[in-house]
Amino acid sequence: MPECPGCGVVVSSDASECPECGARLAEPTASFRPLQVEDGVAVASTSATDGPVLVVRKGPQPGERFFVDRPRLTIGRDPKSDVFLNDITVSRTHAVVECAAGRVTVRDGGSLNGTYVNGTVVDEAVLHDGDVLQIGTFQMAFVGGPGTGGAS
Repeated sequence: MPECPGCGVVVSSDASECPECGARLAEPTASFRPLQVEDGVAVASTSATDGPVLVVRKGPQPGERFFVDRPRLTIGRDPKSDVFLNDITVSRTHAVVECAAGRVTVRDGGSLNGTYVNGTVVDEAVLHDGDVLQIGTFQMAFVGGPGTGGAS
C-alpha cells in the first residue's frame, strides 16, 4: 500500500489526497520524448507519425514545429503566410512547400536571399527526412512522415 509523502500514513492506491493530513498525492508519472540536440541546439523529438513537419533548428524559437498538414504551405515574412518568419532576411513570399503524390517539395518564391536545402541554393527540391531547409536566418529540419516517402 502506498504512503502519504507528507505524513507517512498508509493510503489507498486510488486516493487523490491523504485522509489524515490532506496532502495532494502524486499523479501518475507522465512520459516525455527525449530532446534531440543538433549543433548545440535542442530540437524537440518528432516521430514519423507526427510528420511531415519542419522543426526550427536556428531562429528565435528553436524547437518550434510547422506541420505540413495540407497540400500547400506558404513561407514568408507576410503575416498571412502559413509559416510566418518575422525577419528582414525573409522575403514576404519567400517559398512554398507542397505535399503531393507521396512527396514534399519546396519551391523558392522569387526571394531575394534564396532558399537553401542542405546548404545548396535551390529553385525547387524534394525534401527528404533529415534535410535542412534554410530561409533567411532560419534553419528548419525536415522530418518526413507517413506517405511522404521520407519517413525514418
